[in-house]
Amino acid sequence: MNKLSRNIFIAFFVGPTILILLAVVFYPFIYNLIISFSNMNLRHIKDWELIGLVQYIKVFTDPTEPTFFNVFLKTIIWTFTNVFFHVVIGVFLALLLNQHIRGKSVYRTLLILPWAIPQYIVALTWRGMFNYEYGSINLIITKYLSLPAVEWLKSPTEAFLACILTNIWLGFPFMMVVALGALQSIPHELYEAADIDGASWFQKLKNITLPLIRPVMIPAITLGIVWTFNNLNIIWLVSNGGEPSDQTHILISFVYKAAFNLYRYGYAAALSFVIFIILLFISLAFMKRTKATEGAY
Repeated sequence: MNKLSRNIFIAFFVGPTILILLAVVFYPFIYNLIISFSNMNLRHIKDWELIGLVQYIKVFTDPTEPTFFNVFLKTIIWTFTNVFFHVVIGVFLALLLNQHIRGKSVYRTLLILPWAIPQYIVALTWRGMFNYEYGSINLIITKYLSLPAVEWLKSPTEAFLACILTNIWLGFPFMMVVALGALQSIPHELYEAADIDGASWFQKLKNITLPLIRPVMIPAITLGIVWTFNNLNIIWLVSNGGEPSDQTHILISFVYKAAFNLYRYGYAAALSFVIFIILLFISLAFMKRTKATEGAY
Protein backbone atom coordinates (compact mmCIF):
# COMPACT_ATOMS: atom_id res chain seq x y z
CA MET A 1 0.00 0.00 0.00
CA ASN A 2 1.52 3.31 -1.11
CA LYS A 3 1.42 6.49 0.96
CA LEU A 4 -1.57 8.00 -0.87
CA SER A 5 -3.65 4.85 -0.48
CA ARG A 6 -2.77 4.62 3.20
CA ASN A 7 -3.81 8.24 3.79
CA ILE A 8 -7.12 7.65 2.01
CA PHE A 9 -7.67 4.51 4.08
CA ILE A 10 -6.98 6.40 7.33
CA ALA A 11 -9.19 9.32 6.29
CA PHE A 12 -12.03 6.91 5.48
CA PHE A 13 -12.13 5.72 9.10
CA VAL A 14 -11.07 8.92 10.88
CA GLY A 15 -13.26 11.27 8.86
CA PRO A 16 -16.63 10.23 10.36
CA THR A 17 -15.18 10.55 13.87
CA ILE A 18 -14.00 14.08 13.16
CA LEU A 19 -17.40 15.01 11.73
CA ILE A 20 -19.17 13.67 14.81
CA LEU A 21 -16.82 15.60 17.11
CA LEU A 22 -17.44 18.76 15.12
CA ALA A 23 -21.20 18.24 15.33
CA VAL A 24 -21.59 17.31 19.01
CA VAL A 25 -18.58 18.95 20.70
CA PHE A 26 -16.93 21.79 18.81
CA TYR A 27 -20.01 23.40 17.23
CA PRO A 28 -21.98 23.62 20.53
CA PHE A 29 -18.84 24.87 22.30
CA ILE A 30 -18.21 27.64 19.75
CA TYR A 31 -21.92 28.54 19.61
CA ASN A 32 -22.07 28.77 23.43
CA LEU A 33 -18.99 30.99 23.40
CA ILE A 34 -20.53 33.32 20.81
CA ILE A 35 -23.87 33.77 22.57
CA SER A 36 -22.05 34.39 25.85
CA PHE A 37 -21.04 37.72 24.29
CA SER A 38 -24.63 38.49 23.26
CA ASN A 39 -27.86 39.77 24.77
CA MET A 40 -29.82 36.63 23.85
CA ASN A 41 -32.81 36.06 26.14
CA LEU A 42 -36.53 35.40 25.83
CA ARG A 43 -37.08 38.83 24.24
CA HIS A 44 -34.06 38.63 21.95
CA ILE A 45 -34.10 35.14 20.49
CA LYS A 46 -34.08 36.07 16.80
CA ASP A 47 -32.74 39.62 16.93
CA TRP A 48 -29.94 39.11 19.44
CA GLU A 49 -26.68 41.00 18.98
CA LEU A 50 -23.14 40.94 20.35
CA ILE A 51 -22.62 43.18 23.39
CA GLY A 52 -19.09 42.27 24.46
CA LEU A 53 -18.24 41.27 28.01
CA VAL A 54 -21.47 42.52 29.57
CA GLN A 55 -22.74 39.05 30.45
CA TYR A 56 -19.42 38.04 32.03
CA ILE A 57 -19.47 41.20 34.13
CA LYS A 58 -23.02 40.38 35.23
CA VAL A 59 -21.91 36.88 36.28
CA PHE A 60 -19.55 38.34 38.87
CA THR A 61 -21.39 41.54 39.82
CA ASP A 62 -25.11 40.67 39.72
CA PRO A 63 -26.38 41.50 43.25
CA THR A 64 -29.43 39.25 42.92
CA GLU A 65 -29.40 36.48 45.51
CA PRO A 66 -27.89 33.97 45.37
CA THR A 67 -24.75 35.66 44.03
CA PHE A 68 -22.10 33.88 41.97
CA PHE A 69 -19.63 33.74 44.85
CA ASN A 70 -22.17 32.24 47.26
CA VAL A 71 -23.09 29.56 44.75
CA PHE A 72 -19.42 28.94 43.91
CA LEU A 73 -18.59 28.42 47.58
CA LYS A 74 -21.41 25.90 47.92
CA THR A 75 -20.22 24.16 44.77
CA ILE A 76 -16.72 23.78 46.22
CA ILE A 77 -18.14 22.40 49.48
CA TRP A 78 -20.43 20.08 47.52
CA THR A 79 -17.63 18.78 45.29
CA PHE A 80 -14.96 18.36 47.98
CA THR A 81 -17.29 16.66 50.48
CA ASN A 82 -18.74 14.24 47.95
CA VAL A 83 -15.46 13.26 46.31
CA PHE A 84 -13.75 12.87 49.71
CA PHE A 85 -16.37 10.40 50.95
CA HIS A 86 -16.60 8.67 47.57
CA VAL A 87 -12.88 7.93 47.69
CA VAL A 88 -12.67 7.05 51.39
CA ILE A 89 -15.71 4.77 51.38
CA GLY A 90 -14.84 3.29 47.98
CA VAL A 91 -11.24 2.44 48.87
CA PHE A 92 -12.27 1.11 52.30
CA LEU A 93 -14.87 -1.23 50.78
CA ALA A 94 -12.43 -2.27 48.05
CA LEU A 95 -9.87 -3.24 50.70
CA LEU A 96 -12.51 -5.35 52.43
CA LEU A 97 -13.70 -7.01 49.23
CA ASN A 98 -10.12 -7.75 48.22
CA GLN A 99 -9.82 -10.09 51.21
CA HIS A 100 -10.76 -13.78 51.19
CA ILE A 101 -14.32 -13.59 52.53
CA ARG A 102 -17.39 -15.73 51.94
CA GLY A 103 -20.07 -14.36 49.64
CA LYS A 104 -17.71 -11.83 48.06
CA SER A 105 -19.57 -11.82 44.73
CA VAL A 106 -22.89 -11.15 46.50
CA TYR A 107 -21.43 -8.21 48.42
CA ARG A 108 -19.93 -6.77 45.23
CA THR A 109 -23.27 -6.95 43.45
CA LEU A 110 -25.16 -5.30 46.30
CA LEU A 111 -22.61 -2.51 46.67
CA ILE A 112 -22.66 -1.73 42.94
CA LEU A 113 -26.46 -1.34 42.92
CA PRO A 114 -26.47 2.39 43.85
CA TRP A 115 -24.30 3.07 40.80
CA ALA A 116 -26.41 0.87 38.51
CA ILE A 117 -29.77 2.45 39.38
CA PRO A 118 -30.65 5.53 37.26
CA GLN A 119 -29.97 8.80 39.08
CA TYR A 120 -33.52 10.00 38.47
CA ILE A 121 -34.96 7.09 40.46
CA VAL A 122 -32.33 7.42 43.19
CA ALA A 123 -32.98 11.15 43.63
CA LEU A 124 -36.76 10.80 43.86
CA THR A 125 -36.43 7.82 46.23
CA TRP A 126 -34.17 9.74 48.60
CA ARG A 127 -36.44 12.78 48.36
CA GLY A 128 -39.26 10.56 49.63
CA MET A 129 -37.02 9.24 52.40
CA PHE A 130 -36.34 12.81 53.53
CA ASN A 131 -40.06 13.61 53.85
CA TYR A 132 -40.74 15.30 57.19
CA GLU A 133 -43.79 13.24 58.23
CA TYR A 134 -43.52 9.93 56.42
CA GLY A 135 -39.88 9.62 55.33
CA SER A 136 -37.94 6.62 56.59
CA ILE A 137 -34.99 8.76 57.76
CA ASN A 138 -37.12 10.80 60.16
CA LEU A 139 -38.88 7.63 61.32
CA ILE A 140 -35.49 6.14 62.25
CA ILE A 141 -34.39 9.38 63.94
CA THR A 142 -37.54 9.68 66.06
CA LYS A 143 -38.17 6.00 66.80
CA TYR A 144 -34.71 4.56 67.35
CA LEU A 145 -32.60 7.61 68.25
CA SER A 146 -35.32 9.42 70.22
CA LEU A 147 -34.47 12.70 68.49
CA PRO A 148 -36.86 15.28 67.00
CA ALA A 149 -37.72 14.97 63.33
CA VAL A 150 -35.68 17.11 60.93
CA GLU A 151 -37.28 19.31 58.28
CA TRP A 152 -34.82 18.16 55.65
CA LEU A 153 -36.33 19.88 52.62
CA LYS A 154 -37.54 23.14 54.20
CA SER A 155 -34.29 24.51 55.62
CA PRO A 156 -31.36 25.51 53.33
CA THR A 157 -28.68 23.76 55.41
CA GLU A 158 -30.63 20.54 55.90
CA ALA A 159 -31.72 20.47 52.24
CA PHE A 160 -28.13 20.89 51.07
CA LEU A 161 -27.02 18.16 53.47
CA ALA A 162 -29.77 15.89 52.13
CA CYS A 163 -28.42 16.38 48.60
CA ILE A 164 -24.88 15.58 49.76
CA LEU A 165 -25.97 12.38 51.55
CA THR A 166 -27.86 11.25 48.46
CA ASN A 167 -24.90 11.85 46.17
CA ILE A 168 -22.45 10.13 48.54
CA TRP A 169 -24.62 7.00 48.45
CA LEU A 170 -24.83 7.25 44.68
CA GLY A 171 -21.14 7.85 43.96
CA PHE A 172 -19.01 5.58 46.17
CA PRO A 173 -19.54 2.39 44.07
CA PHE A 174 -17.61 3.89 41.14
CA MET A 175 -14.55 4.55 43.30
CA MET A 176 -14.93 1.12 44.88
CA VAL A 177 -14.88 -0.62 41.49
CA VAL A 178 -11.85 1.38 40.31
CA ALA A 179 -9.96 0.77 43.55
CA LEU A 180 -10.82 -2.93 43.53
CA GLY A 181 -9.48 -3.31 40.00
CA ALA A 182 -6.28 -1.52 41.00
CA LEU A 183 -5.85 -3.69 44.11
CA GLN A 184 -6.21 -6.90 42.13
CA SER A 185 -3.40 -5.81 39.80
CA ILE A 186 -0.86 -5.53 42.65
CA PRO A 187 1.54 -8.53 42.68
CA HIS A 188 0.91 -10.67 45.75
CA GLU A 189 4.66 -11.28 46.06
CA LEU A 190 5.11 -7.73 47.34
CA TYR A 191 2.92 -8.46 50.35
CA GLU A 192 4.68 -11.75 50.96
CA ALA A 193 8.04 -9.98 51.01
CA ALA A 194 6.62 -7.37 53.39
CA ASP A 195 5.35 -10.11 55.71
CA ILE A 196 8.81 -11.65 55.77
CA ASP A 197 10.24 -8.26 56.77
CA GLY A 198 7.68 -8.05 59.58
CA ALA A 199 5.72 -5.10 58.13
CA SER A 200 2.44 -4.23 59.83
CA TRP A 201 -0.90 -3.84 58.00
CA PHE A 202 -0.59 -0.06 58.10
CA GLN A 203 2.98 -0.15 56.75
CA LYS A 204 1.86 -2.34 53.84
CA LEU A 205 -1.04 0.01 53.18
CA LYS A 206 1.21 3.08 53.24
CA ASN A 207 4.20 1.72 51.32
CA ILE A 208 2.64 -0.79 48.90
CA THR A 209 -1.13 -0.47 48.46
CA LEU A 210 -1.66 3.28 48.27
CA PRO A 211 1.37 4.06 46.04
CA LEU A 212 0.44 1.30 43.60
CA ILE A 213 -3.23 2.25 43.26
CA ARG A 214 -2.44 5.98 42.98
CA PRO A 215 -1.89 6.01 39.17
CA VAL A 216 -5.35 4.48 38.76
CA MET A 217 -7.16 6.46 41.43
CA ILE A 218 -5.93 9.94 40.46
CA PRO A 219 -7.63 9.94 37.01
CA ALA A 220 -10.75 8.46 38.63
CA ILE A 221 -10.75 11.21 41.26
CA THR A 222 -10.30 13.83 38.53
CA LEU A 223 -13.33 12.41 36.71
CA GLY A 224 -15.19 12.35 40.01
CA ILE A 225 -14.44 16.04 40.57
CA VAL A 226 -15.74 16.96 37.10
CA TRP A 227 -18.86 14.75 37.39
CA THR A 228 -19.71 15.96 40.89
CA PHE A 229 -19.08 19.61 40.04
CA ASN A 230 -21.55 19.24 37.14
CA ASN A 231 -24.07 16.93 38.81
CA LEU A 232 -27.38 18.64 38.15
CA ASN A 233 -29.76 15.73 38.75
CA ILE A 234 -29.36 15.29 42.50
CA ILE A 235 -29.52 18.97 43.40
CA TRP A 236 -32.45 19.67 41.10
CA LEU A 237 -34.56 16.63 42.00
CA VAL A 238 -33.86 16.23 45.72
CA SER A 239 -34.11 19.93 46.59
CA ASN A 240 -36.81 20.59 43.98
CA GLY A 241 -34.81 23.01 41.87
CA GLY A 242 -32.63 24.68 44.48
CA GLU A 243 -35.33 25.17 47.09
CA PRO A 244 -35.87 26.53 49.62
CA SER A 245 -35.51 30.06 48.22
CA ASP A 246 -32.74 29.12 45.76
CA GLN A 247 -30.36 28.42 48.68
CA THR A 248 -29.20 24.94 47.65
CA HIS A 249 -27.97 25.76 44.15
CA ILE A 250 -24.59 24.73 42.83
CA LEU A 251 -23.23 26.40 39.70
CA ILE A 252 -24.63 23.89 37.22
CA SER A 253 -28.16 24.07 38.65
CA PHE A 254 -27.84 27.86 38.75
CA VAL A 255 -27.02 27.80 35.03
CA TYR A 256 -29.95 25.50 34.32
CA LYS A 257 -32.36 27.84 36.09
CA ALA A 258 -30.96 30.91 34.33
CA ALA A 259 -31.30 29.25 30.92
CA PHE A 260 -34.55 27.27 31.15
CA ASN A 261 -36.53 28.99 33.91
CA LEU A 262 -35.50 32.61 33.47
CA TYR A 263 -34.54 32.33 29.75
CA ARG A 264 -31.36 34.40 30.21
CA TYR A 265 -29.49 32.53 27.47
CA GLY A 266 -26.57 34.94 27.11
CA TYR A 267 -26.02 35.07 30.87
CA ALA A 268 -26.28 31.27 31.15
CA ALA A 269 -23.80 30.82 28.30
CA ALA A 270 -21.30 33.16 29.97
CA LEU A 271 -21.67 31.35 33.29
CA SER A 272 -21.25 28.00 31.53
CA PHE A 273 -17.97 29.14 30.04
CA VAL A 274 -16.82 30.40 33.44
CA ILE A 275 -17.59 26.92 34.84
CA PHE A 276 -15.58 25.36 32.00
CA ILE A 277 -12.55 27.55 32.83
CA ILE A 278 -12.86 26.73 36.55
CA LEU A 279 -13.03 22.98 35.90
CA LEU A 280 -10.15 23.12 33.43
CA PHE A 281 -7.98 24.95 35.96
CA ILE A 282 -8.94 22.63 38.84
CA SER A 283 -8.34 19.48 36.78
CA LEU A 284 -4.95 20.59 35.46
CA ALA A 285 -3.82 21.83 38.87
CA PHE A 286 -4.96 18.61 40.55
CA MET A 287 -3.27 16.39 37.96
CA LYS A 288 -0.05 18.40 38.25
CA ARG A 289 -0.15 18.49 42.05
CA THR A 290 -0.68 14.75 42.36
CA LYS A 291 1.77 13.89 39.54
CA ALA A 292 -0.91 11.73 37.92
CA THR A 293 1.11 11.06 34.79
CA GLU A 294 3.97 9.48 36.73
CA GLY A 295 4.12 5.74 37.28
CA ALA A 296 3.92 4.00 40.62
CA TYR A 297 7.41 2.56 40.42
